[in-house]
Amino acid sequence: MNWLKLETSSDLEELKTNSFSESIHAIVVFKHSTRCAISIMAKSRLAFSWDFDEKLPIYYLDLIQYRNLSNQIADEFLVEHQSPQLLLIKNGKCIYHASHNGISVKDIKKLLELKS
Repeated sequence: MNWLKLETSSDLEELKTNSFSESIHAIVVFKHSTRCAISIMAKSRLAFSWDFDEKLPIYYLDLIQYRNLSNQIADEFLVEHQSPQLLLIKNGKCIYHASHNGISVKDIKKLLELKS
């Protein structure tokens, strides 16, 4: 699993720009609290079952350290802040989001119509 860092507004702008690329399915943002056991468990479960290639890049946001950026993401993509939280971004818009135990690789594959 190749976690990409999401730490600045510039990273977010680049992510949004890249979400328009036809060479990818979508971009994933995983918002993680390093202080929350549920978030740690969700991250571990996600990493264990992640079997996507580079066509589904995944960005990691430490929302404790970058809370302002987490809030910016919630505002820009019109999703309520959660932790842990996963967002799928395509063409500059959030097309799916889930939090806590709702975060599922199977659901992502189904949404994007990818093979298991």
